Amino acid sequence: MKKNWSIFWHIFFWVSIISYFVYLTLDNSKISTKELVVIFGVFSAINIGLFYLNYLYLIPKFLDKKKYRNYAFALTICIIVFALLKYGLATQFKEIVLLHGGKLTPFWTYIISSALTNVFFLFLSTALKFGVDWFLNERVRNDLENQRLAAELSFLKSQVNPHFLFNSLNSIYSLAYQKSDAAPEAILKLSEIMRYMLYESNDGKVDLAKELQYLQNYIDLQKIRFGDKAFIDFKITGEVGNQKIVPLLLIAFIENAFKHGVANDPSIPIRLMINLDGVNLHFYIENKKHMNNRDIESGVGLSNVQRRLQLLYPGRYKLDIQDRQDTYTCELSLVL
Repeated sequence: MKKNWSIFWHIFFWVSIISYFVYLTLDNSKISTKELVVIFGVFSAINIGLFYLNYLYLIPKFLDKKKYRNYAFALTICIIVFALLKYGLATQFKEIVLLHGGKLTPFWTYIISSALTNVFFLFLSTALKFGVDWFLNERVRNDLENQRLAAELSFLKSQVNPHFLFNSLNSIYSLAYQKSDAAPEAILKLSEIMRYMLYESNDGKVDLAKELQYLQNYIDLQKIRFGDKAFIDFKITGEVGNQKIVPLLLIAFIENAFKHGVANDPSIPIRLMINLDGVNLHFYIENKKHMNNRDIESGVGLSNVQRRLQLLYPGRYKLDIQDRQDTYTCELSLVL
């Protein structure tokens, strides 16, 4: 299909060029339209032949292989031979082509004029060839870059806290061992989380409502894991409509808060606020740091999400992380 379109545009280009020159000559010519079309058809065929000789043969054979001397020599021969060919044909239409004001056009004048025309069509074909090659190379480069980014994103996504499953299963095992009534609810929450991570998040973007429900399920599971010793103040303001978001983008911030923050003190709960204003999302989380975690790096989780933001939301986000002695805050503004 693409090849057919390429042929169409080549034909359209030549028909347009020939029609334009016929139109310009027709107004100032005393010969019939039929004769003019025949003459232009013959000489246009020569120019087209020269154009594609360079485009399809000379450039791939010499220029693409950096055989510049051979290419220059071949062009010189083509310019001369095609100029002589045009003059030979012009003598067959002497009264129409060579006579101007009752005088015959001198041989060298016609040869030089034809040579310049040949140079123009050779330049045109070379420019087109370079333009097409650049476009194709750029498309291949973009395809490779997209494949590289897709592979990197896939790798980053596969890193999204794999130990979370093992921690959750251990907690559920402990609940089941104690015959806790919370075990079935924990299993249900975990199944919903895993279903989302394995199936829903395979798409490039998901409904924001589903991502927020995933965050809520994660928080609920943490509360079940820690019993009455997990306190988090989670608020969502604004209208949740049909906004889309890259999946599993915000969870790292919440995981980090539970991992390194103080969640068992009701006076200083983890504070999580999400505000929505159309396609603008504002995410804020704050937690008190454990005494023994004050000098611990946040790990690869946050580096992961920062890299994903760079790849998926370039120029559309602002991330501000404040790692103070006693508190840790993260603020993200994102254009969905």
